[in-house]
Amino acid sequence: MADWNHWQTLEMLRREIDHVFNETDARRAPVFRPAFLPGSAARRYPLINLYTDTEALYVEALAPGVEPETLTVSVVGNRLSIAGEKRRVAGDVQPEAFHRSERATGKFVRHLQLPVEVDEDKVHADYRDGLLIVTLRRPVRWSYRWPGRPSAAS
Repeated sequence: MADWNHWQTLEMLRREIDHVFNETDARRAPVFRPAFLPGSAARRYPLINLYTDTEALYVEALAPGVEPETLTVSVVGNRLSIAGEKRRVAGDVQPEAFHRSERATGKFVRHLQLPVEVDEDKVHADYRDGLLIVTLRRPVRWSYRWPGRPSAAS
């Protein structure tokens, strides 16, 4: 009769759960998305464009109505985090007086897996007209190969 190891079973379960939460496959939407506000479906906020040239990666995050002083941008390795708060602007209107409320408010965090590691000391962020533009300078050696494009190191 086979011995059943409880710790081994728990470790396998932990790995499977970690895999689900760390899923970064761009071809599929992740199972769990960070929700800005609860609703019929979780939404990603802010909406992001990521593009590159020979010198840097660029992230454009659409975040209208966010006060610039509430924004925090951090980079660790190849993971970018954008956090902030979108405050309510309705003034003296009490929440129970609303018949319909579609404009989201509250705190948000968005994590983005970058295709390469960047130089954490050379990150610049600029917020203007509701658009946060983050410039992430590439390291001196950059050997990542974009699909269908020649390597930047060659």
